[in-house]
Amino acid sequence: MTLSHVRILGSGLIGTSIGLGLALKGVGVTMVDNDPRAQALAGDLVKSPSSAPVDLVIFATPLGAVKSLLDREYATNPESAFIDIGSVKSKVKVEVSTSAIPTTRFLPTHPMAGREMGGAESARADLFQGRAWVIDSQGIDGDVRAKAHELIEILGAHLVDLDSSEHDKAVALISHLPQLVSSLLAKQLIGGEASWLELAGAGLRDTTRIAASDSKLWREIIAANRGALEPLLKSLHSDLGTLINSLDDESSIAKLIEEGQEGRARIPGKHGGKAREYTYLPIVIEDKPGQLAALFDECASASVNVEDLSIEHSPGQFTGLITLALSDIDAAKLSEHLKSHGWSVHSPRQ
Repeated sequence: MTLSHVRILGSGLIGTSIGLGLALKGVGVTMVDNDPRAQALAGDLVKSPSSAPVDLVIFATPLGAVKSLLDREYATNPESAFIDIGSVKSKVKVEVSTSAIPTTRFLPTHPMAGREMGGAESARADLFQGRAWVIDSQGIDGDVRAKAHELIEILGAHLVDLDSSEHDKAVALISHLPQLVSSLLAKQLIGGEASWLELAGAGLRDTTRIAASDSKLWREIIAANRGALEPLLKSLHSDLGTLINSLDDESSIAKLIEEGQEGRARIPGKHGGKAREYTYLPIVIEDKPGQLAALFDECASASVNVEDLSIEHSPGQFTGLITLALSDIDAAKLSEHLKSHGWSVHSPRQ
């Protein structure tokens, strides 16, 4: 391991999560923030001091704060490598080009991970496990790339090398547009009767989850990436207009739902791999301690890989329904195994 001391500017969710992940691997970490409370909390959480020279500086601040810190950090740590973790890459590349930091020493990066709740108190050492971490390595010094690669490996992410302009277009589609759509949908709830909202189920909660995100953070992101977002919003606006004009046409509505299914099916499966078709195996279990653990022991005995699960159970109910997502072969294997061991297994569905 070559990383010995990492200086992290910004003690929010991402910066503190990076610090926690590095500390677990024995890397020295210095947390810095212009908010003393945030810096103190992050420092207490990470607790990985080092007297070694700083070999990597990470800009984990809001986008608008990066420019003001570039010259100061280069003057303080001129031999270091520098990276950022912002959501928009083209903007920071321009700012670095007008700073004292040589452009070959600054690697633009973006970990594709986060939570709707920000701050050091929401940080997790495993936040980046299995997630993509985008870098734009063109024209960057080899030792800077090597330190970034090591950082990404330590934190359990997988590296994706992508040009900054292409990155900004990609995140406009997969991240920034969903944020705005979720916020627009949640905004419509403001005028709704409170008694109506009590009827809300998982669908509304799922589609509005990221509407709880930090408005100060997102106003910067949206403004910085407005060029890539505008055509997407215009397309959405056009589709919404078409829907409004077709509410009495069942075939048009069906077509929209089907096109939505087609688009959703293009989202890759876990670990960024090709989307998979799962078989869902329903299993009824008794409401008593140890049942879920016992079920997973049976899965291990049958040597099957569970891809996902859902649990349906109401308070006071004597039984619960566990639905396991598996490959078709594993579902058949597990079904036979569980039936032979007395479990209440029902017909699988695609």
